[in-house]
Amino acid sequence: MKPLILLNFKTYKEVSGDKALVLAKKISQVSKPDYTVAIAPPLLSLKQIAQKVKIPVYSQHVDYKDYGANTGRILPAEVKALGCMGVIINHSEHRLPIAVIEKTVIACKKKKLKTVVCAQSLGVIKKVAQFKSDYIAYEPPALIGGAISITEAQPGIIVKAVDLVKKLSPRTKLLVGAGVKKAEDVGQALALGAKGVLIGSAAAKAKDPKKFLKELLI
Repeated sequence: MKPLILLNFKTYKEVSGDKALVLAKKISQVSKPDYTVAIAPPLLSLKQIAQKVKIPVYSQHVDYKDYGANTGRILPAEVKALGCMGVIINHSEHRLPIAVIEKTVIACKKKKLKTVVCAQSLGVIKKVAQFKSDYIAYEPPALIGGAISITEAQPGIIVKAVDLVKKLSPRTKLLVGAGVKKAEDVGQALALGAKGVLIGSAAAKAKDPKKFLKELLI
């Protein structure tokens, strides 16, 4: 399977409103056959973007609820109907209790949505690996949005995380994130055993998104 490059737009002003679609289209124009490039746009842009780009679209969050009296919830069924391929669960900016993570993964699996469960430590990886998500994204909070990549700061822990996931959930793949913004970071992550990266601000705030992505995935 090709490495996954998941670009999280978050909710930056640079991707508000129609700007999210503009960025999504620019990213979708970059052809990198050795990678699977996917995006997680702002939630209110999901329908518009999922219907107008051909690359995989992920939701930044979902709740485990189904149709019914669930005011304000984001339903896996609705996200699937919009054309999304997967979801991000338990991002550092939207933490969930372990029990809720489990229910959310189960709900997404029922709707055939890919699941990317974020984990901030090896301890959390141990807890969430039992849920057999498609991906676990290891992101130490102190490095998110920073100048130093996780691949520079914590290469040894990445290797431990890879081994831990292989042991506890062999079909789950490990992504790494936090400070990833150049080709060397991606190359090192893959060399250490990760199966892709989760990138936030570096992509969403890039002055030239197409150039950024081309240089990232040499």
